[in-house]
Formats: sequence, C-alpha cells, structure tokens
Amino acid sequence: MLEQYTIADLLTWLTDKTLVINREFQRNSGVWPTAAQEYLIDTILRDMPMPKIYLRTRTDVKTMRTYREVVDGQQRLMAMQSYAKDDFPLRLKGNDMPEINGKRYSELDDEFKQRFLEYEVPVYQLMNASDSFVFDVFQRLNTYNYNLSPQELRHGKYHGEFRDAVIASSRQWAFLWDQYNVIAKRARIRMADDELMAQMFGIVIEGVTDGGQRRIERLYKTYDASMPARAPQLVDRTLDYISADLRDVLETNLARAPHLLMLFAAVAHALFGIPNGDMGDDMPKPNDAALSDVAVARRNLATLSDTLDEDISDVPGRFHDFLLASSGSTQRIRTRRVRFKTFFEALMPDSV
Repeated sequence: MLEQYTIADLLTWLTDKTLVINREFQRNSGVWPTAAQEYLIDTILRDMPMPKIYLRTRTDVKTMRTYREVVDGQQRLMAMQSYAKDDFPLRLKGNDMPEINGKRYSELDDEFKQRFLEYEVPVYQLMNASDSFVFDVFQRLNTYNYNLSPQELRHGKYHGEFRDAVIASSRQWAFLWDQYNVIAKRARIRMADDELMAQMFGIVIEGVTDGGQRRIERLYKTYDASMPARAPQLVDRTLDYISADLRDVLETNLARAPHLLMLFAAVAHALFGIPNGDMGDDMPKPNDAALSDVAVARRNLATLSDTLDEDISDVPGRFHDFLLASSGSTQRIRTRRVRFKTFFEALMPDSV
C-alpha cells in the first residue's frame, strides 16, 4: 500500500520508537557520507521528488499500537533525522539558494523549516507481512530493477566542483542533444549526456587521453575538490564555435557522440591549444592556420562525414586509417590519436 507521510510524522515515529530499523533487511547499514546527506536535504527543501521508502507495518492487538520497521530507506531516514538534530549544515558547492546554503535546520527561516517538516515522503507499507514475503518482494524488485549506469553511480558518489560543473554545462548545452540527437533520449535518461560532457571537460583539462569508464571515474575523483577555474569557459568557447560556425556539421553523422568528442578536441586545440594528454609524438602543434578559412573547414569535415558512410574499398587510401579507427573501439587512445589528428587536419586550409 503506497501512502504519503510527512517528515514530521516519520521523525515522531522514530522518537517514539514506533519506527525502527530492521537490520536483517538492510543491504547496507552504513551511514551516508555527509555530502550525500546534504544532497538529500537540498532535494527536500527544493520540494523535488525522492524515491519511496519501504516499511513493514504491524499492529499489536494487545497494546493497540502500530509499529513500523524500515525495510529499505534507512540512510534517507537517518539523514532527515540528523539534519533535524542540527548535525550538519548544507554546504553543497554551487548551491544557488542563499535561504538554505550553509544553514543547519535551526538556522532556517520558519518557511523552510515548515517546508522540511511538511515534505511528503512516498512510503510503501507491507502490512503485517511475514519475513519470507518481504524477502520475496525485494528479490523481485531487485530482479526487475535495472542496474545504475556508471554515470548515475558517479553522480551519487561525487558532489564536488567537477560534478557540479558537468551538470551545469550539460543542461546549458541540452539543445545540442535535443536538436541534433547527439545523445539519444533513452541514453540521456541514464545520464549519457553528462558522461559526454565530463569527457569534454577532461579534454580541455588534460587533453586527448585513453577513454573508458575508469578514465572518467578518475576525472571525477581527481577534480572533485578543485578543478581548473577556466575549464567551463573553455568548454563553452569550443561548443559556441561548433554550434555557430560549424552548425552544418551537426546535421551530419559527425554529431554522433564519439565523433563529436574528437571534433570538439580538434576545435579546442585550434582555438586555444589543449594539453598533450596521451598523444605523445602524434600531438599536432598549434597552428594559426587552423580554422582560418571556415568554409574550407566545413567542406573538409563534410568529406570526413561522407567517408564514414563508405566501404573501405571505396575511399581513398589516405582515409583508410581514419575509417578503421572510427569503426572499432572509439575509446582507446590508439584510435583517438588517428581520429583527433584527422579532425585537426580537416580544420586546416586545403588539407583533406
């Protein structure tokens, strides 16, 4: 049975010990990191939805009292209780609400205290259910639930500067994903747009490197506490140029995420120069001629787009390596070296 209960209700039950933790049902009985607790409270104070909590509810016929056991949602309840006790302030980086930023519960205005206490938590109650029934229910839930994507896990794990910058930029440039279908809608639900944006940040900070989930994870970990201040501006500058001066290219298959990422790297290198990354001796030297003739660059890029649609036996020999590198794994540095160099050369006058 799904119902809504206010946080005030849940806190009262916890205080009265009519709501208790059943350790047998907890998959992870640890306490969330402070940053994760802050993120939940921030969600509540913004009146945004949160996942439902599962309780087993029993009524004692002798005492005529109702008792509830937490089956799933322990960390969320503990975070609510801890904030109500003034155990931590809200110090999320990038918080744009001065009414709550940096404040403990006791420091909130009455309006936000009331918003916190009256927030309605979705609660699914398993009425008088046996242990075996509860275990069966959650086995079925886990069976049909999809696993979180690596990007979804990262956004739950990290709450620092890099994550906040990636989210903000991904939302700012959402029209690219929408209008040019860079990221499919289904993939965006799993945060593939944020994953692509994280890699763009990685390029302006570290250059073209080996890719894959481990590398993206390392970016989040390395720059969680602090990241180069100019990185968001450099990402914006590059995407501004692509969306304005190379807009026609976005209508081609070069708008697909793996190709757009290397085009992004090439344009960034032409505009302001990027670090060598893992390119080694293959790293093109900065050249003022790059993008000096935008019309030629557009034609060259259109040729590369056409090449991707051809069989290797039908394209000139100078494009064989590019086509092969674009057909296999696009995350490995051995293929990125070829593709990045080819895209950068395409930005030079009369190179392709």
